[in-house]
Parts: sequence; C-alpha cells; structure tokens
Amino acid sequence: MTDNILINVKNLKKHYNGGEVKALDGIDCEIKKGEVVVIIGPSGSGKSTFLRSLNLLEIPTSGQIFFEGTDITAKKVNINTHRQKMGMVFQHFNLFPNMTVLKNMTIAPVQLLGTPKEEAKNKALELLERVGLKDRADAYPSQLSGGQKQRVAIVRALCMSPDVMLFDEPTSALDPEMVGEVLDVMKELAAEGMTMVVVTHEMGFAREVGSRVIFMDEGKILEEGTPDEIFNNPQNPRLQDFLSKVL
Repeated sequence: MTDNILINVKNLKKHYNGGEVKALDGIDCEIKKGEVVVIIGPSGSGKSTFLRSLNLLEIPTSGQIFFEGTDITAKKVNINTHRQKMGMVFQHFNLFPNMTVLKNMTIAPVQLLGTPKEEAKNKALELLERVGLKDRADAYPSQLSGGQKQRVAIVRALCMSPDVMLFDEPTSALDPEMVGEVLDVMKELAAEGMTMVVVTHEMGFAREVGSRVIFMDEGKILEEGTPDEIFNNPQNPRLQDFLSKVL
C-alpha cells in the first residue's frame, strides 16, 4: 500500500432485502491524498450510499475499506477514532438548533479531541472569518440562510482538522442563488490541497474542481477519469446518455 493512498475500497457491496436490491455492487476505488474525487450519476445510482459507507454511516454487506492503512470494516476497530479524521457535510446541515454557531463549531474539538476551549474558539472564529461569517458567531442556526448554514457546516467539520472531507450533495437543498457561495468555499479548500470526496449534481463544479470524476449507476462504477475525459470524451453509453440530459 503506497503512502499517498488515503482510502482504499475493495469489492464493496451493500445489499437490501436479502440481496434483491444491490445499492453497491462490488466497488473498487482508491482515493489519494490531495485528490478531489467527484461522484456523479443518476438518482438512486448508489452515490450517497458509497460516500456514507466511507465512514461507516452505512454498514457495507461485504468488502473492505482501508482508511490510512487501517481496515475500518474490521470487527475490533473503533470507528469513532477514524471518523474524527473524516469531515462530513450533509445535504441538510445537521447543526444543533439550540446552540450558537460558535458552540456548534467548538463542541466536538473540545469534547472529542480535548482541545482547550480558547484554542477551539480561536480556530472556529478564524474559519468563520474565512467563509465571511465571523459576525454570525453568536447567531443561532434559525437566524441563518441555507447557504450560511452550509458554510457553517463545512467549517464546523474543518474544526476537527480532518484528513479528508466527505460531501453528500452539499448544495442540493439550497436555493439556486446560494449554491455559489457554498461551492466557492469548497473550491478554496480544494485549492489548499484538502482531500475531498464529493457527491454532487453540480456538473460545473465537477468539471472545474474535480481531479477525478467517477460515474456511478446501479451500484457500480461504470467509468472514471479526469473531468476532461469524462465530460469531453465519455466512453460508456450510460454516461453519454446521462450527460446528454444534465449538460
């Protein structure tokens, strides 16, 4: 196993109804440090299931997932230790409604990593400033727009200093005019070398920011390549058909 492979997925399967529904049907995939891997495909193709399997929010039926060299699907592994190194951003923000933005951001580093409160606070404020929300530190989630909530959700994950960021359709619940502000934050992260795995319907983002694009359908990876290869020279008929509908 080479040093720069962060996540290595081997023959991953996720079946429902006794195997009748194959949400994931034998996925093999390597994700290297510093890569931005964008996963595209029609609804129900297994994209989110695959992404959520990477930190075992979905428990695979079979197969292995190595994260930083450890098989996290092994019985005795403490998954929470590894999850701390994987930032996760969902479609629906998942902020604690009864806590201020600042509290939302500092609670995990303080409680899980033992970061001193002052240090956690300073880091949180620094990150909020980066995404233009320092003045909202004392606001509650209900006082924020969707785009602001999602930016907070991203920097909240960054407060844990993760080694990889997983994004599950981070803009699909947003009003169209708010999508850009969230994608801008993600572009900046990518430019700084953060390893990212992103499930998205935003083809412009995939094309512009992805170092590799994976096309999934029916629980399988049907094609992967650079954005140029995927968008300008797609080989698989299903991918050609998909792109003809979304571009």
